[in-house]
Amino acid sequence: MKTPLTPLALAERAFKYYDRRLAVIDGDREDTYGTWSRRIFQLARALKATGIKPGDRVAALMPNTGAMLDIFYAVPWIGAILVPLNTRLATDDYGYILEHSGSRVLVVDSNLWTQVEPLGERLPEVWVTGAPIHGRPEYYSLLSRYSGDPIPLPDIDEDDTMTLNYTSGTTARPKGVELTHRNLLMNAIDFAYHLGVAMGDVYLHTLPMFHVNGWGGVWAVSGVGGVHVTLPKVDGSRIWELIHRHGVTRMCGAPAVLNMMLQVADTPRVTKPVRVATAGAPPPAAIIERMEALGFQVLHVYGLTEVSPFITVSEWLPEETKDPVELRVVRSARQGVAQILAGEIRVVRSDGQDVTPNGEDMGEIICRGNVVMKGYYKQPQETAKAIRDGWFHTGDLAVVHEDHYIEIRDREKDIIISGGENISSVEVESVLFRHPAVQDAAVIGVPHEKWGETVKAIIVLKPGMGPTADEIIGFCREHMAHFKAPTTVDFYQELPRTASGKVQKFVLRESYWKGKAKRIN
Repeated sequence: MKTPLTPLALAERAFKYYDRRLAVIDGDREDTYGTWSRRIFQLARALKATGIKPGDRVAALMPNTGAMLDIFYAVPWIGAILVPLNTRLATDDYGYILEHSGSRVLVVDSNLWTQVEPLGERLPEVWVTGAPIHGRPEYYSLLSRYSGDPIPLPDIDEDDTMTLNYTSGTTARPKGVELTHRNLLMNAIDFAYHLGVAMGDVYLHTLPMFHVNGWGGVWAVSGVGGVHVTLPKVDGSRIWELIHRHGVTRMCGAPAVLNMMLQVADTPRVTKPVRVATAGAPPPAAIIERMEALGFQVLHVYGLTEVSPFITVSEWLPEETKDPVELRVVRSARQGVAQILAGEIRVVRSDGQDVTPNGEDMGEIICRGNVVMKGYYKQPQETAKAIRDGWFHTGDLAVVHEDHYIEIRDREKDIIISGGENISSVEVESVLFRHPAVQDAAVIGVPHEKWGETVKAIIVLKPGMGPTADEIIGFCREHMAHFKAPTTVDFYQELPRTASGKVQKFVLRESYWKGKAKRIN
């Protein structure tokens, strides 16, 4: 008596039991689960009427809006596959993804129309949300033509692809990660369990929904009758405004988003605890400490698009709550232990043997289990490179501590090898964030005649602060081994980042390695 494992079961539960409860706050618009479900079913019927069949792909290019939330439910409800598009790609990238995925419909926000308009005849059928665009059906007008009566759950296989999530394409053509109904339900349950989402919680969508399906929050919050609050554009002041206006209790965001919140002048402490999951880069201990002081409980999680995207969590232990904050935040900055449904996670050396759990022996994080992707769409060779002998290889280098907590030291490509010594850019960045004048920072390796590579710090200063490069270098040498400290420092107005908050280090490296055949010396 098996039923397929799918996040749509969470939605079906919400629509049945919470129909009168508030579901979505989208600007000035509010919907209960009852009114929201009607719109979702209208959209499902509209898609079917335009010829979308099970297995067809439907793309969405939108910020965090109510319409974007609708699409995460309506598209798979008719057995189709959703392709959420990063809102910060180049026009050519959109052309590639739409053609590679074979998307038959594109739903686009009018504010993003100029990014795809030049594709002309290469575009599939286009529906528009927001301001009208001549010749293109307007989303809400289109939906009004169809019934919002309930539609039974589709007859699906839990191993069918539910979303096709394209990696950011920062170093090459983006790859389409096939995530199944089973993958995404496992992740949504992990999201709800570890973030502690329950009825009465109010979740602020600070994280882009297109980024691995909002890490699963688009479905997990509904499953327990929580409230979704949309945020089309990430802005520190706006985040604080919505937190206080709507009583937000849960949110997610990269460390860069938390740092953005901390830069708001006269930031008020929250009146009740807000639990926030952060990932995308190891959060500097200084950021965790400052967020805690404002009433936030920071939960560090780790994963990749290919694993739906969570596999580890840095949990709080009850006996630790009385420890001094400076001790707790160091441990919280680690990636942690396997999440409840993540499967098996190991850190292995190049010979395939597990590293010694001593906090020093470094290897690659590998995993297998219910959250690992089906594969890269139409790219079997790339899939075979990533999944070997039944294990997904993350490319992240880490150590394991005696308490079994995993701590990433770097990406394989981000390790700096200077004079034969391996230097973790993440470790150096953690020290830089402790400097009182540093607002943002990134560390890369740059060419050096004698040592092959040397450490360069790239820093964004806080307004009104003006330390010299020598002062920054001296600070680092006081807090870490001298050979790891930066030898040069450059000051930037801002760092190039992906929409999910990751620093695009390949962009930073380019000017320093220009003319070199390799990005390693």
